[in-house]
Amino acid sequence: MPPFENLPTDLVLQGIFLLVAGLIVVAAVAVVTLRNIFHSALALILCFSAVAGLYILLEAPFVAAVQVLIYVGAISVLILFAVMLTERVMDPKMGARNEQWWLGLLLTAIAATGLGAIVGFAPWPLSKAPIINDQITALGKEFLTTYVLPFEVASLLLLMALLGAIIIAREKEGG
Repeated sequence: MPPFENLPTDLVLQGIFLLVAGLIVVAAVAVVTLRNIFHSALALILCFSAVAGLYILLEAPFVAAVQVLIYVGAISVLILFAVMLTERVMDPKMGARNEQWWLGLLLTAIAATGLGAIVGFAPWPLSKAPIINDQITALGKEFLTTYVLPFEVASLLLLMALLGAIIIAREKEGG
């Protein structure tokens, strides 16, 4: 007999949400506090993967797949390559110390206080939105009707970033 058979579904989902959210918080704190930049990049991959888990809980499988493919796969690999190919970054003797850590801590405390006030005092009406059966088709229709301009601007920005990376790489080669 499975251990969660008699529990209400909402309670199980809430427990899974709390576990995934806790994993995201721990991984995010590890990203900014670890001394080794390579370990920070690995914690970032864990954080991105846990965010994909949240999307699965929200019943958005397409967004979860995009999160895994783009962020966990492509962006994290690019960050790891950039870290490993940068001179002296992987040197254990090189210190990773920030003299302005207190300013970051102060800004974080201010932002957390503001977000806590918003969460505490905002009305949160609960409503059950209908789930679209064919989410990918609905998303494609929205992209081609409502969000055409932002979609095209994002594609142009990515193209410019790619061209800039190629130009920078060719200049460093010497050709």
